[in-house]
Amino acid sequence: MSIEVKIPAVGESISSGIVSVWHKKSGERVNAGEPLFTLETDKVSTEIVAEQAGVLNTIAAEGQEVKIGEIVATIDESAAAAEASPNAAATTTDVDAKPDPNHEDAPIATDKSSVPKSANADVLSPAVRRIVEEEKLDPATMSGTGKGGRLTKGDALTAVQNRSAAPQPAPQAAPAPAADNGTPPAGQSQDGRFTRKKMSPLRRKIAAQLVMAQHTAAILTTFNECDMTAVSALRKEKQDAFTKANGLKLGFMSFFIKAAVEALKTVPAINARIEGDDFIQNHFFDIGVAVGTDRGLVVPVVRDADKKSFADLERDIADYATKAREGKIKIEDLQGGTFTISNGGVYGSLLSTPILNPPQSGILGMHSIQQRPMAVDGQVVIRPMMYLALSYDHRAVDGKEAVTFLIKVKQCIEDPTQLSLDF
Repeated sequence: MSIEVKIPAVGESISSGIVSVWHKKSGERVNAGEPLFTLETDKVSTEIVAEQAGVLNTIAAEGQEVKIGEIVATIDESAAAAEASPNAAATTTDVDAKPDPNHEDAPIATDKSSVPKSANADVLSPAVRRIVEEEKLDPATMSGTGKGGRLTKGDALTAVQNRSAAPQPAPQAAPAPAADNGTPPAGQSQDGRFTRKKMSPLRRKIAAQLVMAQHTAAILTTFNECDMTAVSALRKEKQDAFTKANGLKLGFMSFFIKAAVEALKTVPAINARIEGDDFIQNHFFDIGVAVGTDRGLVVPVVRDADKKSFADLERDIADYATKAREGKIKIEDLQGGTFTISNGGVYGSLLSTPILNPPQSGILGMHSIQQRPMAVDGQVVIRPMMYLALSYDHRAVDGKEAVTFLIKVKQCIEDPTQLSLDF
């Protein structure tokens, strides 16, 4: 009996996806719970697993776009059952023969999954079967000298020697390249100067979101900079003990999440959103952290960031980053954020104007740390500085509030004692 493998519903508003890669090939046996393929949608990539054991027969090709509910493969359960059933006892015309089962040439049922089926393969002694399996011999091509034409250990060893002595075939010449008929490969221009391919669902979704944000919000960006000296020193001081206690490193992002929460408490309007003619004020702090992957940018959400310790925050960030890059992040991980932080500094960005993550009203951009000369108490000193950028929806947030927010973030980073230092 064959069961159908259908594209499951993976979230609201998702109607299709792409079979990005098959983890099992057509004709392979799969076990229940094993990953069959990765489904890439406009929000997440999800591994689809086998519900039953059996032999897989793929229908959809890699890279094919499929709809929710569409059949992309079948699993033949009967084939799996046949493989799992015990082999029938071997019969012989010599009814008086009662071989000693402990003798190395005593016939036993063969493991049909590892030895090709043949007349000689029905009854192999343990010693013969071991040689056949290790040397990858085909019993059907071997002559047996034992009773009733059975293969003996000597027959197997002779087959190995004969194969080793056989001349090796001459290497085949590489096939000549196909004649150029003037037709370029699919998706490539006639002169080879560009290649055309479809955007992935995730990339299409990102593009649509960015354009929508620009068209529906009054986006403005304000800038400031912060001295990273104090937070860098504190991080270095606590790093060894933190790593030993928690099994992960203390990064800068947890400091900025805590600083952003304090700033959002100071300026609640940025922790809000506009919905039609309504202004919705959030009284919780679910902070999105932008993560770059090979497939595009995703923004998993750290829930109740105001209630979490540095270790909790760093653990959430690390787990989300791993899931995002492995394509295992879930849709619910990406929903419901009230504010976003994006760190372009990990890629070397010195300054940028981040785009809002709708329907949120604010996004904080972090950037690379750069040693710069600064005037401190009338003296020019070299300090590790970072530019900060806050993009905000000017419909909901006034300029004064945006500046106040950035100054609060700056103060918390330059004087980390203003944060709850629960390492």
